[in-house]
Amino acid sequence: MSKSNKIYAAIEAGGTKILCALMAADGRILAQTRIATRGPEETLADIDAFYAAQAEAFGHPRAAGIASFGPIDLDRTSPAYGRLTTTPKQGWADFDLLGAIQTMLAVPTAIDTDVNCAALAEGPAGAAKGLSRYCYMTVGTGIGVGVVEGGKTSQGTGHPEVGHVRLLRAHGDDFQGICPYHGDCAEGMASGPAMKARWQKSAEDLEIDHPAWEIEAHYIAAICVNLTYSLRPERIIIGGGVLERSTLYNRIRVHFEELTRGYALDQFSRNADSYIVRPQLADPSPGLVGALQLAHAIEHDE
Repeated sequence: MSKSNKIYAAIEAGGTKILCALMAADGRILAQTRIATRGPEETLADIDAFYAAQAEAFGHPRAAGIASFGPIDLDRTSPAYGRLTTTPKQGWADFDLLGAIQTMLAVPTAIDTDVNCAALAEGPAGAAKGLSRYCYMTVGTGIGVGVVEGGKTSQGTGHPEVGHVRLLRAHGDDFQGICPYHGDCAEGMASGPAMKARWQKSAEDLEIDHPAWEIEAHYIAAICVNLTYSLRPERIIIGGGVLERSTLYNRIRVHFEELTRGYALDQFSRNADSYIVRPQLADPSPGLVGALQLAHAIEHDE
């Protein structure tokens, strides 16, 4: 393939793995690799090696986008903009991820959360096509929520941390939660690791009729209720490893209707079947697609 300057670097940085891709402007992946997330020094060295190798075949990218695990400082007026903050991931707290990637690639670089980028990706051709204001929730190792309005993610002085809100407990639930900061916040009660701590089995190993799924549906539905009454989205898209049990969607909708009791629902939230849905994008990873959109946006802003 001939070298082209219409290529972009897209990085999806997760707590356990990092996807790096070189992508064409139309979203085609020209080259991709998966890197285990270790300490910053070792991980960044692997990222550097990947992009250096691709430059020989495809040329140098014109911009880069990063979809990252968090929390991240996204306040553009902050001296810590682009840094990871209070992440429990060893070695990464206060790490300047944006600065490191931008220096490495020597191109304009943008950063957002992985869930915000997945939300962006679902807009043009996914589960949020044609919508202006919607939420994307992921329930896996953690719980995160991205909010998109008018094609842009909600940031302000920081990104939403809905995974750390407190929720109405399921009836009879006395589990203490596992969040190292808050104990029984949403993530502490309903993330994948919380399910394993509660039931001594991973979500993927729990039987379809296990009582875990009703409790899990309650907590995810409770998050949806909070999003509905506080943000008024047109749709809530839910993905992540825990939602690979597809029967969970219907359980969530039932609990959503029970928790709202029909109060102050609108034309979107009134129909739970079309309001709470699964993602449509899978390959390429929505995080990479969203990271590509960040890179495109740099050029539009210039």
